[in-house]
Amino acid sequence: MEKNFIDYIRIFCRSGHGGAGSKHFMRTKYNAMAGPDGGDGGRGAHIILRGNSQLWTLLHLRYYKNVLAENGEGGNKNNQTGRFGKDIIIEVPLGTIARDEETGQKEVEILEDGQEVIWLKGGRGGLGNSNFKTATNQAPDYAQPGESGVEGWKLLELKVLADVGLVGFPNAGKSTLLSSITAAKPKIANYAFTTLTPQLGMVEYRDGKSFCIADLPGIIEGAAEGKGLGHRFLRHIERNSILLFLIPADCADHKKEFEILVNELKEYNPEMLQKDFVIAVSKSDMLDDELKAAIKKELPKKIPHIFISSVAGQGLTELKDMLWKTLNDAKKNL
Repeated sequence: MEKNFIDYIRIFCRSGHGGAGSKHFMRTKYNAMAGPDGGDGGRGAHIILRGNSQLWTLLHLRYYKNVLAENGEGGNKNNQTGRFGKDIIIEVPLGTIARDEETGQKEVEILEDGQEVIWLKGGRGGLGNSNFKTATNQAPDYAQPGESGVEGWKLLELKVLADVGLVGFPNAGKSTLLSSITAAKPKIANYAFTTLTPQLGMVEYRDGKSFCIADLPGIIEGAAEGKGLGHRFLRHIERNSILLFLIPADCADHKKEFEILVNELKEYNPEMLQKDFVIAVSKSDMLDDELKAAIKKELPKKIPHIFISSVAGQGLTELKDMLWKTLNDAKKNL
């Protein structure tokens, strides 16, 4: 059985069954055969997804095992329609995609705050016998049953909606950078895969402006084939406007490390290469000008780069300026 992560939830859902139509005949004091007056059954409850910009993860749904919506009530005499089942509204963060587990088909995608989409429709209520009265059949003694609801195992997965996505190998310094330029407090440790789930932070820029940056789980060579966190990591990058490649100054081969990261993105989805790239060389507070010049020669000439140190606070303001300029240039080109 799949485990439940805060960016990946597996739940069993069932929308409400429709209520049965009523088979009833009106009887009055003066007319014992006044005719059919059976009302329609009520609609079964829908299961609805609603976007909420205040949510950043699927954590609040972690312990949802079953989502069972209310059935509609049956119709009644005097052409009374049965009560509709009370709809269930599930609030999810923006960027949530709902899929059917069996088919893998995408059913719903939530991108806007307040956006409501019926995920599983409730069953339609059955028609009462009053609907079937005709000139030749004035006393129909049948009514429709309500339609069944929809049920099945469903998947909710979150693709992070951030302006900038941090890409790098484990221990590249992504979590440290995020904690330095935002109010986010990710776990930081000296081992691979410290970040197992996306961490989001808002970067405060000049004049009250801001943008969102995401520290994503560390990539390793072979992630596109499912090694390490594999696709769970890569799918979060799809929505970022800019990819900020973090390459540590003390790595053996800066050019090779960058090329491996780019290749993993290409193997997963070639469209990734259409995004704007920025390279930041982290842990560079110990570098002198000669070493910086040597590293600069290894980096691609057409991609903007910067030397930073999150611990020492070097180059962080310049990095914000570079990211803000790249973001706005990207918007102009849309």
